Amino acid sequence: MQNLSHNGVAEASQAGFVKRKPTRARIGVFGVGYFKYWGQFDGLLDDLLQKQAVFIEKIESQHAVEIVDFGLVDDVTKAYELVPKLNAANLDLIFCDMLTYATSSTFGVIIKSIDIPIVLVALQPDKAMNYSQASTYLQLYNDDICALPEFAGVAVRMGKKVPQMIIGTLYDDPAADAEISEYCRIAAVLHDLKTAKIGHIGHPIEAMLDMHSDSTMLTAHFGAHIVQCEAHEIVTQYHQATEAEIDAVKERILAFFDTPDPVSDPISEKLRDSDLHIAAQAAVALENFIKAKKLDGLAYYYDGPEGSDTRVVMSNLIVGNSLLQGAGFPMCGESDLKTCIAMLIMERLGIGGSFAEFHPVDFKEDFVLVGHDGPHNIAIAEGQPVLRSLKKYHGKPGFGAGVEFKIKEGPITMLSISSTYEGKMKFIIAEGESIAGPIPPTGNTNTRGFFKPDVRTFLKRWIKEGPTHHFALGVGHHAETIQKIADYLKIESVIING
Repeated sequence: MQNLSHNGVAEASQAGFVKRKPTRARIGVFGVGYFKYWGQFDGLLDDLLQKQAVFIEKIESQHAVEIVDFGLVDDVTKAYELVPKLNAANLDLIFCDMLTYATSSTFGVIIKSIDIPIVLVALQPDKAMNYSQASTYLQLYNDDICALPEFAGVAVRMGKKVPQMIIGTLYDDPAADAEISEYCRIAAVLHDLKTAKIGHIGHPIEAMLDMHSDSTMLTAHFGAHIVQCEAHEIVTQYHQATEAEIDAVKERILAFFDTPDPVSDPISEKLRDSDLHIAAQAAVALENFIKAKKLDGLAYYYDGPEGSDTRVVMSNLIVGNSLLQGAGFPMCGESDLKTCIAMLIMERLGIGGSFAEFHPVDFKEDFVLVGHDGPHNIAIAEGQPVLRSLKKYHGKPGFGAGVEFKIKEGPITMLSISSTYEGKMKFIIAEGESIAGPIPPTGNTNTRGFFKPDVRTFLKRWIKEGPTHHFALGVGHHAETIQKIADYLKIESVIING
């Protein structure tokens, strides 16, 4: 049923809403070299510029990005002239293409003056020199790594961190290509964090002290704007939904979800027609609300008077949320804004990002159930997701349809964004495995999460870092990529190693 993208995430648009347009990150590229070589070695400059053109083509072939080519910097004057151009270009990330040896005067003022992530790229054209026919010309043509130590040392002297770097060959190097792709995806995350509009309705459940957020500080740390919305805006859209719209969403839901008979949980039932209708109507309302407010995601929790339309609608957004998450819009229950941003980061990386927490441990097989009631990212489901009618939503008001599935089997990554006593953000990151096996048939998401060295030790290490009890759950192993994003955002981070 699912078509997988190159990142392993299922294309879910056929199940629900139209998938969001891919982010077009804005990436700058400039090459560096040494002007004294051009008069000494005829043709070398042209060959180096061709190397830069090949590198730019390589970026363009992998991602829908917007590239600004700033040409070659080969002396200090050009470096100073480039600084205002880089600052004015509204870039998300910069590749510095190490075309041959270059003095660090071509880089010092740039790294000092630019607060945009810079990646040093050293991709020599030949896998090895032909030593029997080698020449100074060929050495300079392949001297891509020569100035890397000098540039790194100057970055430190300028009070900056040593930039990330890619080392490899320009042709036939899958490892280097993967790193280029990684940084393009990081650029997409940084681009959307700067411009995201995250809706917020209500407040975290009163007892969950770990989840409360200062919206201004979220803007300060991530750039995203928190749009304070009202529950009645969705309720109004609910009343305005037409039968044609509702029936169309019903068809999409039934075509994508399985609706099996109940198993062991007495609060679950086979999906009722009335619950399907309410879920579809709420999904129509939610999509129209997101479009009207021009939101990139939503965190919400709102109760409403017993028996009111507000309670009916706000407690039945689970299916619509799950469809929207699969289409690229992170939707987060319990009004957890920090986790909504974590889910946005994972979605823009192309690895999913589902709303999750820890459930019971299986001490016999040494794993912990990872999941949640409420919204989930159906784009990373293993097999066909299930809808069940629930007589009650445990710990919350209301009843209705619940989404149940497992995360795609294989490697998984977790990201919790917590806040510290000093009011700063912190990324807590871990990697594990989603392994096949039965899950509780409770109308909730649950994945059998295996973590090294063993589940007890892992949980102790995770909890000691002070996470929120929610986190974003994605497919693949991407802890180091997420840590790079934290570094670029100047946010503390830790990876829980096995």
